[in-house]
Amino acid sequence: MAIAPALHAVLGSGPAGRALATELVRRGHPVRLVDRSGGGPEIEGVERYAADVATPDGARAAVAGATVVYHCVNVGYHLQVEVMPKIQEAVLGAAEREGARLVVLDTLYPYGETHGAVMTEDSPWNATTRKGRMRAELDARYLAAHREGRLSVVLGRSADFVGPGVLNSTLGGAVFPAALTGQPVPALGDIDLPHSYTYIEDVAAGLATLGEHPEGDGRVWHLPTAPARTTRQILALVEERTGRPLGLTVIPEPRPFGPFGEAFMAEYAEMFYQHTEAQIVDSSAIEKAFGLTATPLEAAIDATLAWYGELLAASQR
Repeated sequence: MAIAPALHAVLGSGPAGRALATELVRRGHPVRLVDRSGGGPEIEGVERYAADVATPDGARAAVAGATVVYHCVNVGYHLQVEVMPKIQEAVLGAAEREGARLVVLDTLYPYGETHGAVMTEDSPWNATTRKGRMRAELDARYLAAHREGRLSVVLGRSADFVGPGVLNSTLGGAVFPAALTGQPVPALGDIDLPHSYTYIEDVAAGLATLGEHPEGDGRVWHLPTAPARTTRQILALVEERTGRPLGLTVIPEPRPFGPFGEAFMAEYAEMFYQHTEAQIVDSSAIEKAFGLTATPLEAAIDATLAWYGELLAASQR
């Protein structure tokens, strides 16, 4: 009698969760994609499931029967410090009870200000902001749970997202529609500093690989990220591909712009150092360990422009 393939449960249906669910199906895994509504566009081979994973009961229902759980949940910026620890507690408890491995999508926030130093998995955690300290505390708890033998945990850290479906990123909904329509394109901070961006498909491939390789558990990995370029160089790639000059509006300090309103920018102000010092991510460890290769930025920009072009066309029908 054949043994059914192991279920992979993806918590959170934002850009990362959707890309990851699609990647896991491509790799032959049964996938459950969980958010509070259970709705959204159909993804072939993916079971949509409604649960509130900020509650113990919701988290247990979400991961029931899963062998691997991927925590890709995020919440509104102004709610993160209050809500993310509750989600962690519920998800950790549910995954432990189920006997599932836990793969966590993580941020660079625990490192804090690096003064331009290259970030590796061995970089110190020097966060001083509220959200940075919160993320560092969560990560310390995840790794402690692994060391204590409660469950197997692995963390995959990403730089700012870019790619199809990515709206709420500094290289997302505020940039590409404006570039395609000739509107002013906002650019944060010092755009002549190197700044790493992680392509959303590489986020998915990195997390899926960690989900398939328990030998990587118990530590932080940087997800595959192309070599950093300056924001100006990246915007030049956009300009070349749209065939029109970009009317850049440089935002030297935190203030509302585009889809990022006053409430968001008030919360983001403490993280604005990410745009006033170089942000350089070294992902060579995961690439060497598992044979992964980050997508070149040119290809990532091509795919992103194509997706936004289709989105704009659909909005005009």
